[in-house]
Amino acid sequence: MENFIEIKDVLKQYDGHLALDHVDLSVPQGCIYGLLGPNGAGKTSLIRIINLITRPDSGTVCIDGHPITEADVASIGYLPEERGLYKKMKVGDQIVYLGRLKGMSKTDAQNEMLQWLERFDLMEWREKKLEALSKGMQQKVQFIATVLHRPQLLIFDEPFSGFDPVNADQLKAEILRLNREGATILFSTHNMESVEAVCERISLINHSQVVLEGRVDDIRQAHKKNIIEVNLPNDATLQAAEQLFTILPKTETGQSTRIRLNSGVPMSEAITWLNEHYDLRGFHEVLPSMHEIFVDTVKG
Repeated sequence: MENFIEIKDVLKQYDGHLALDHVDLSVPQGCIYGLLGPNGAGKTSLIRIINLITRPDSGTVCIDGHPITEADVASIGYLPEERGLYKKMKVGDQIVYLGRLKGMSKTDAQNEMLQWLERFDLMEWREKKLEALSKGMQQKVQFIATVLHRPQLLIFDEPFSGFDPVNADQLKAEILRLNREGATILFSTHNMESVEAVCERISLINHSQVVLEGRVDDIRQAHKKNIIEVNLPNDATLQAAEQLFTILPKTETGQSTRIRLNSGVPMSEAITWLNEHYDLRGFHEVLPSMHEIFVDTVKG
């Protein structure tokens, strides 16, 4: 898979503050890529550099195989963390106006606007001024304006901010649909559940440097802690097998038991022992969540 975005050795400083310290990052074409990190780590600085809002002190940013240009930026769909729409402008007029700024014809912008308003249940608000909408509905309008011109590259900075769980799920579904239709998507977020739900790859930036990068599944495998959840009969009490594993506290449901394998003990050996001594009804390896990995990596 070819890389759609290539960032090499990017350095950025602001008045003595090192925002990005020789950052390398590659986003494959057609990928949903998560840009993670604590506040102040450098994520937004990197996004602004990709959008040519600011320039790096050194290093290169390429898109689709060539150094990024103003023409490239004009075709990007960018949703900044600092939302900005015209409060006194009607919803429909505003979406069409922003689509026209991205090069759409009036007819195409109107047709796309109507489809998106229908999809987001906002049709009845088309002739209302933006200020009449709730914060969540305003967020939807901003999202529509970002994707209206069907860009091949979408950049979202905290796209789920301000959304309740139902609307956040709807937004995730739309992001996945846009990706299936060919868009490459880069987004910055603190929502680790959404990372696991939609991202194929991530980079974690901490103290201005990329400290973790790769496929989400591979990262979770690499950070596993040799924990297995076993399903035993309700009346069974698991006894420790000191040569194989230790027993961890019960899960919240209390329906299963977790064990941690001793160093060097293969899972097959522990499962064989459990089968010999108990009526083992099922088991699965427990992988750490991206939230756990994020916290461990940043603290570590």
